[in-house]
Amino acid sequence: MALPSRSFLCLRHGTTDWNRQGRFQGLTDNALNEAGIAQARVAVERLAGVALAAIVASPLRRAVQTAEVVAATLGKEVSIDAGIIECDFGSLEGQSIRETMQQHGITAMDDLTSVLPADGEPWPAVSERALRCVATWQDRHPRTDILFVCHDGVMQAMAQVLCGGFFENRHGTPFRYARNGDGWKVEQID
Repeated sequence: MALPSRSFLCLRHGTTDWNRQGRFQGLTDNALNEAGIAQARVAVERLAGVALAAIVASPLRRAVQTAEVVAATLGKEVSIDAGIIECDFGSLEGQSIRETMQQHGITAMDDLTSVLPADGEPWPAVSERALRCVATWQDRHPRTDILFVCHDGVMQAMAQVLCGGFFENRHGTPFRYARNGDGWKVEQID
């Protein structure tokens, strides 16, 4: 598996109506709602002190819209890369996350990866393609910060591989995946 050579930044897209409703969104191409656009604007403020070489977004509309708000304010262009597209949740797309957890006796969001359907993307494939995407962009832009605007599933999959677990991830909040000696940690950018 290709791993990033250095620290990098990720931003979860702003909220959509399906996020508010607690539905598996995956590859369903929903737009941001008003709250999501406002979250993207707040993300810009948090990223103001970071010198970004590139902004890379998932091709899904919610990620592209978030990236465009950031890019417009920071005077950057947005590049699109399917390597950081959300997990394909297969037959769970559009279903209630809470109801799925209840049906399977799951109490922690982390455990949802154990009940992903066979008609969706295997969980290990998400981290593999996302980390390969990050490593490729780092090769193109050595020694500079890159912002990846993507999705909770992608960010959690990468954190699981790099840090050994999940973290609390909020819409429109930028995080740095930082090298920590021989390991990694995820830090919120304030």
